[in-house]
Amino acid sequence: MSVQKLFPYLCVKNADAAIKFYVKAFEAREKFRLSEPSGRIGHAELDFDGMTLMLADEFPEYGVVGPDPSRATGVTMHLVVANADESIRRAVEAGATAEGEICDQFYGERCGSVRDPFGHRWHLGHYFEELSPAEMQRRYTEMMQPQA
Repeated sequence: MSVQKLFPYLCVKNADAAIKFYVKAFEAREKFRLSEPSGRIGHAELDFDGMTLMLADEFPEYGVVGPDPSRATGVTMHLVVANADESIRRAVEAGATAEGEICDQFYGERCGSVRDPFGHRWHLGHYFEELSPAEMQRRYTEMMQPQA
């Protein structure tokens, strides 16, 4: 198998509102959308500074539904940004819910997470230190040691 590209593809309840949110919160740009006569969006693409996010409305008749915003989610979108604090502030102002504090992490990234109004988690961070995987593992091991 030769993978050419990998695109995250989100299913959301109310794709039109989600597109508007992602444009406002993350400064994404809508590339295009394919809509049914009813207005339901079958496919849309957003540009995140050269990276593509695909999304569509729910299609419950095919078993395709978005996450429940009131429940836990097993998927996180990770955006590396210029300024995590500013990006999280902007996302919260656009309607996201902050999850925990923004902080510097052992792996050299300042980051935090938000949940968008459609149930998807976004982890936003910027690097403040470049580390080797071995150094990250050393710090992780140290961090996970029981405190005496």
